[in-house]
Amino acid sequence: MERVQFQQEQMLDELKDLVEKHLFTEKETKQIMKKRTAFETALVRRVAKKADFLRYASYEMGLEQLRRKRVERTKSESTIPSISDYALVRRQFHIFERALKKFKSDVGLWIQYIQVAQREGARALVGRITARALQLHPNRPTLYILAASHELSHQSPSSARTLLQRGIRLNEESVELWREYVKMELGFIESLRRRWDILGINGRSADETRDGGEAIDTDDPSRHIMPGLGDTAATQEPMEEEIEGADSRKEIMQGAIVKSVMTSAVQALPNIELFEALKALLTDYPSPPALRQAMLEHLYELLRQTLPDHAGAIKLLAGRFLSPDVKGEAFVDGLRQASEELVRRAEDSAREDVFQVYAAFVEEWCGAPIDDNMKEYLISTLRSLIQQRHARASPSLLSSHIRLLTKTVNGDSTWPAKVLRTARKYTKQAPESAPIWRARLDAERRFGKGVAEDVWREARAAGVAGSAEEVEAVWTWGLFPEDSAEDRLKIHEELLKESMRNASLGGLHETLLISYVRVMHEVQKPETGLTSDQGSVSAKWLHSIRHMASAYLTSGAVWQKVFTTLVEEENWGSEPDGKRQVLGEVYEKWQGKDAVEATLEWARWLLGNGKGKEGAEAVVACGRSVGEEERARLEKRWMSMVG
Repeated sequence: MERVQFQQEQMLDELKDLVEKHLFTEKETKQIMKKRTAFETALVRRVAKKADFLRYASYEMGLEQLRRKRVERTKSESTIPSISDYALVRRQFHIFERALKKFKSDVGLWIQYIQVAQREGARALVGRITARALQLHPNRPTLYILAASHELSHQSPSSARTLLQRGIRLNEESVELWREYVKMELGFIESLRRRWDILGINGRSADETRDGGEAIDTDDPSRHIMPGLGDTAATQEPMEEEIEGADSRKEIMQGAIVKSVMTSAVQALPNIELFEALKALLTDYPSPPALRQAMLEHLYELLRQTLPDHAGAIKLLAGRFLSPDVKGEAFVDGLRQASEELVRRAEDSAREDVFQVYAAFVEEWCGAPIDDNMKEYLISTLRSLIQQRHARASPSLLSSHIRLLTKTVNGDSTWPAKVLRTARKYTKQAPESAPIWRARLDAERRFGKGVAEDVWREARAAGVAGSAEEVEAVWTWGLFPEDSAEDRLKIHEELLKESMRNASLGGLHETLLISYVRVMHEVQKPETGLTSDQGSVSAKWLHSIRHMASAYLTSGAVWQKVFTTLVEEENWGSEPDGKRQVLGEVYEKWQGKDAVEATLEWARWLLGNGKGKEGAEAVVACGRSVGEEERARLEKRWMSMVG
């Protein structure tokens, strides 16, 4: 407590000054002292928490805002600075310094400190903080970006460039750092352009200057007064230097620096994420149109050389015809050119990832507010590609075609039958494709006549394959939130039994079980406004838990969901032991799947309900049954709970 008392003594002068300036009353300063004492007491605990430091700093920030508002309202004429003018801000910095002594590895805390210092205008302090942070965390790109941004905001582009280059040397794989470096150089070009415009310096080349520039003026009267001026060797050298300067300025204005940075970036990190980030940056950055186009052309050329067959690269290259400023006939031509290029690349490669890119392109533009004739053109082009031999079983193309036909509004009375016929044909062409079955199910729901449930059962029996999300989408297609909880519970039980028959559906079975727990909670929960009978509620839960354990393949994640759901449930009737009995049952079953997590959650609940001794006993018992590494992890987390 000596440290708390020391901090209290440091507060006296500033609080006294606040009272003398009539910004706070004595009663308010006593309240401030009381709050600060509580915060200081929390900070000197054996196990300090970051949240305590942040709450303390937040309180001081609010106090400083209040002081400033009162200063503005009172309009004090005193211009002599005193301790209260800076003490609250200084205390914020002091709190962060103390926090960082204990949590040096917390990058988020460093960033918060930097942001607070920036907000208070402490330029020198921000520089020192970022330097310390970078020494401790040289592999965190965010810190380099923050430091460079700080230097740029104070008109120091050379320092910002040095910081970003240093960060890139240590983090070549960071897309974010390369993007910020390119962005900084684009900003540098723009600042030079504006400065040269003000100074009257043009960025034209030597030939342009000779042809029509102001540097060599044949009509200058001085040439007639002193003919031969500038013809001597002595005057030629400065002229050559001026010409070289003009050529350099032109190259800079045409983006030579940015092109060089992009080339280096691609050599260091040849992946599609970098190209996508740079393309988005160049498109959105407010550069002159000619410069933007030159930069994009250079990026596209690098893309062709680096990733000639990558699906994402094919998509980016096709997108060059559809820049945001293209409208009217140019847009129509651009959409046609983009579609033709994607179709050509899809035909040449015959790869599913390229088919997927093209299908996504067609769906994106058919969902955009464009002319219906253009949409029809895109759909017909997609249909033509599907008819080719190498694309007839493509899940991406076929499912996309079904979705587009289902969404199309057509007055033809035979249209629904055509759509269903196409969807059924496609599921025969690719009988195990989850995306195609999912698209067909939506078509059956819209156009079919009472057969959607049968089709859903047929899809599950077909053993659909695809990504985990695609397979899950098919299996859960018929689970509608608007149905009653009892109906959804029955459907879940049917799905769980079916999924157990296929060993490859273990992940799906777990997902269905977690969803089953949520629905079961809806069924078990008493109606609002009614008093539940404790015995019946706990008995129902015990029955459901034992049924789950015996009938289905429960995992640790499932029992964790059950435990969390029951902890949050408050309506257990009048008897206090019902909730504990049910949670204890879940804990026993969960412990067999994941002993450490189960014990920690059970001990946490016991601790929160005044039974910390029993929680400690459970932790000790678990520690005896697990390995040394798990025991160390268990004890560490338990100590953090208790502390």
